[in-house]
Amino acid sequence: QVQLVESGGGLVQPGGSLKLSCVASTRGFAIYFMGWYRQAPGKQRELVATITARGTINYADSVKGRFAISRDNVKNAVYLQMNSLKPEDTAVYYCAVQPAPLASLSWGQGTQVTVSS
Repeated sequence: QVQLVESGGGLVQPGGSLKLSCVASTRGFAIYFMGWYRQAPGKQRELVATITARGTINYADSVKGRFAISRDNVKNAVYLQMNSLKPEDTAVYYCAVQPAPLASLSWGQGTQVTVSS
């Protein structure tokens, strides 16, 4: 099981920015799949953004143009730059990684993002 450490959540005003970070405990190879998901109160967990080892990126329609996912294969880290935040972005954000194509998905502990004035 891959250990994940997330950081960067917090309280921000509408229109503000936050950057989330997630570092995986794996070493020596590029992680196959990394992504961010979120879960708002009373709602199901949903995909926010994903990035593969080859750099293929996918975004949820609700965050396109505002969020940017990136990764550092040396540090085995994935980041989520969130700009123009809206109250509806409020949720617990989870990092997820799949080290190899047939490996199971590992989840971070989650970090709270609250967008409020």
